[in-house]
Amino acid sequence: MSILYFKKSDERADDKTVNFDSVMEEKREKGLLRVLLIGSGGREAAMAWKISASRIVEKLYIAPGNGGTENYGINLPRVKGSDFESVAEAVRQYNINMIVVGPEAPLVEGIVDWFEERREQFPDLEIVGPNAAGARLEGSKAFSKAFMKRYDIPTARYRSFKPEELELAEHFLDTLQAPYVLKADALAAGKGVIIAEDRTLADKALQELFAGVWGEKGQQVVIEEFLSGRECSMFVATDGVHYTILPEAMDYKRIGDNNTGPNTGGMGAISPVPFVDEAFVEKVKTRIIEPTLRGLQEDGICYKGFLFLGLMEVKGNPYVIEYNCRMGDPETQAVMLRIKSDFGRLLKALATEQLDKYDMETDERAACCLVLASKGYPGSYVKGFEILLPEPSLDSIIFQAGTRRTDGKLVTDGGRVLSVASYGSTVAAASGRCYTVAEQILFDGKNYRHDIGKV
Repeated sequence: MSILYFKKSDERADDKTVNFDSVMEEKREKGLLRVLLIGSGGREAAMAWKISASRIVEKLYIAPGNGGTENYGINLPRVKGSDFESVAEAVRQYNINMIVVGPEAPLVEGIVDWFEERREQFPDLEIVGPNAAGARLEGSKAFSKAFMKRYDIPTARYRSFKPEELELAEHFLDTLQAPYVLKADALAAGKGVIIAEDRTLADKALQELFAGVWGEKGQQVVIEEFLSGRECSMFVATDGVHYTILPEAMDYKRIGDNNTGPNTGGMGAISPVPFVDEAFVEKVKTRIIEPTLRGLQEDGICYKGFLFLGLMEVKGNPYVIEYNCRMGDPETQAVMLRIKSDFGRLLKALATEQLDKYDMETDERAACCLVLASKGYPGSYVKGFEILLPEPSLDSIIFQAGTRRTDGKLVTDGGRVLSVASYGSTVAAASGRCYTVAEQILFDGKNYRHDIGKV
């Protein structure tokens, strides 16, 4: 896809005389990228796989990583993304010159700001990810909804309420029709959204959210109208001046087949999405992406990194369900398969405001991701079951997530244990390959949906 020049921010960003290849050649002469990827999930495993294949990456470290990321780089299990001092120590010890932040928590907590405040200590360090101000688009649902309203970005009708405004919240619920959508105004690992099918359940959810069951106690709660349509995820890479769109995806949030049961972090994903055509993408660009980037600039926020758009297609028009300040999980596992161009070069372009010099190449094949979870997820589950994996397949990749190695064995260590990502000439073909591999993966309590790929 083409990269569009968005808005001039300074002379350096608008300097068309800079040759991107010469920048990369200069980097080679000084030493290739030494990347520290923060995270431990399936998203980070897929990103590690793609980063490790880059021609401009010399060394890849993953902090803390999981049982499978060691296949692509060196795990640093003692380094935690939200412990900035431990990250800084790793930067010094391993001569890191680029940090890529996978999950949202370190971004919301201000890891980018922390290193910027210490720029004299880390003069050559580049970070891919927005600062805390930009990360508020995900960190605060109330902030993001107000942002959308301020910049006329299409989204569902809403209001936000504090715990002491319970009566007002109930009155607002009276103005809506079932089902009701309630969101925690804080990070909740993808599970802080409740869709209540009737008013009784909505009242119960409101009490739970105010009590901090799905986030912080005493937080605001966003209540919004339910939009009926088809969902998809689009991903924007922006250097704060330019942007490009990555391959789109559609994920499957509910734990059970046919979209039943509670919401999860995601049980599978496909790319491309059948209903996302050029006309729809153009509407997303003009009505959502460009107003969002313009709004960030007008608010004085320099956003460098990935912006996730959770969208609802309603009668052919896109509406924003949510922003995320990073790539999605499990969408990333499918999207990475469809990026043909050098991902390390994309990261470098994001960090140096050279995105207009980067050519995004997309694989024409379809991709599907199937998540294998522990029995009981997204509720309580037991860890420590041994995992047996099949021989590698040419068209499928197993991205580990909730795994660890102990006594020479690979064992379960999380709710979403691993993802199978496969290529195919069609989504159906890619889905079929995922299920073939999934049947060969063995661990006690293995659970997965059987309808990933059906739309």
